Amino acid sequence: QNAGLKTLTASFTESSTAALLAKPLVVRGTVYVERPGRVALRYTDPDVRVVVIDGDKLTVSWPSAKIQNVKDIGAAQRRVQKYFIDSSADELRGHFTVSATEAEDRPGTYLITMVPKRKQIQEGITKLELWLDRNSLLLAAMRMTFPSGDTKTMTFADIKPNAPIDPQMFKPAP
Repeated sequence: QNAGLKTLTASFTESSTAALLAKPLVVRGTVYVERPGRVALRYTDPDVRVVVIDGDKLTVSWPSAKIQNVKDIGAAQRRVQKYFIDSSADELRGHFTVSATEAEDRPGTYLITMVPKRKQIQEGITKLELWLDRNSLLLAAMRMTFPSGDTKTMTFADIKPNAPIDPQMFKPAP
């Protein structure tokens, strides 16, 4: 399944919780993925902003906040590649406690829960939960839990694997 995936588009809803927030912060948009190394998150609601990953470069464009930021994320990309993409199942289990079940909270999905074993990884994330659609095995939702207890949950809909993507989708917001 993974080997044949060249592009992917999906609408998303992102919900963030934090101790300082009275209620979750909810935003919406569309994600565009072009393998091997391009991702664009184009937020539309409640405010327009664009986050583009192109290889080792992360660009955040948020016109209403007057933010235009470019950051080298090469080291982080290499860690993701090492711990998640290039790892065999046995290596993954060496870095994380992994469990897989049928999800009770999202019918029609499997839930994969990954808890890092290494302190270095725990400093960035304490738990990663992935919900996979039982039919397509594509990502339906994900939740990251951070050391502070804050969370970020993304749910995906209208998922289109291998659909053509306009190259303009990978351009920062004007």
